Amino acid sequence: MPNPIALAVPFFFLLMGVELWVARRKGLRLYRFADVLSCLGCGMTQQVLLVFEAAALTFGYVFLYQHRLMTLRAPWSWVLAFFYVDLVYYVWHRLSHRINLLWAVHAVHHQSEDYNLAVALRQAVLSVWTIWPLHLPLALLGVPPEVFLIVSALSTLYQFWIHTELVGKLGWFERVFNTPAQHRVHHAVNPRYLDKNYAATLCIWDRLFGTFEEEREEPVYGLVKPLGTFDPLHAQVFHFGDLWRRSRADGLRIWIRGPEWGYAAAPEASRAAQQKHAVRLSGKQLWWLSLNLLLATAGTTALMWNAAAWPFVAKATLAAFVLLTIGSFGAILERRPWLVPVEICRAAVLASGLLLF
Repeated sequence: MPNPIALAVPFFFLLMGVELWVARRKGLRLYRFADVLSCLGCGMTQQVLLVFEAAALTFGYVFLYQHRLMTLRAPWSWVLAFFYVDLVYYVWHRLSHRINLLWAVHAVHHQSEDYNLAVALRQAVLSVWTIWPLHLPLALLGVPPEVFLIVSALSTLYQFWIHTELVGKLGWFERVFNTPAQHRVHHAVNPRYLDKNYAATLCIWDRLFGTFEEEREEPVYGLVKPLGTFDPLHAQVFHFGDLWRRSRADGLRIWIRGPEWGYAAAPEASRAAQQKHAVRLSGKQLWWLSLNLLLATAGTTALMWNAAAWPFVAKATLAAFVLLTIGSFGAILERRPWLVPVEICRAAVLASGLLLF
């Protein structure tokens, strides 16, 4: 079965281009190159690793489906899958904001201080593993694997368009469905907005369980404690390192506490007072990073399209090249000292790939 996310990649970039064009027509600056590079780097890292994880993730579901308690036929399997996947996302999402161990994974998606369609692609490499156990009961209830995979992919794709500032409130639609206005609240660090609006597709769960908040004041995006780097690989592990350091003083309980535990209450936030992390790039650096972004995107897309067809060595070689390329993003953006070793390794992987294939 074709990967729906892989099929959608061209449309992701097309819609980001449309959003950028509309924003410029309106005199808005929604995109910053370094932040986009960081967001796409996080997303590509997740998708590259997922190529090698998909078999294990799928095996667990298929195994339980083979030992299912009942058999569901269409359309009921689709109906159950839709509501189950959507409710599970709400539960998982809420837990991911309330338990530090899960927050260390999910925080990657919230690190950007901008809000645009590129932020939708900023994903954590471990997120699929933290939600995976919650999906397994669906197999026992008799929902076929292909139904689950399609519904889950469609849920992910729905959430792409809600990451924009260009769409206002949508009237009656907001009574049932998640929208950009509602999700802007979720990404904001304004105290009244924290830990609100966990929905994927349906906002009814937020309304039922008391976590719904209307967008009223202007949202300020990012983390209460800003990340302070555009390095996409460092972004994936930063919060785990922070928890490890804190656990040496506070013990293992820090891993199951809420993210706010041990800190003062979140201060009031405004865009006027916000100081976003920024870097200066030369024209040559912009050109080089743009070229390598194209290479990483092409490599990631190729891996997603050919995950089932290519031999392991071919996939591993291309994956290593893409991950080293993403590592070079952070080295350039943050002036890291390991840029030269990364480039040497990248050249070696490229040369070995050309010799092998």
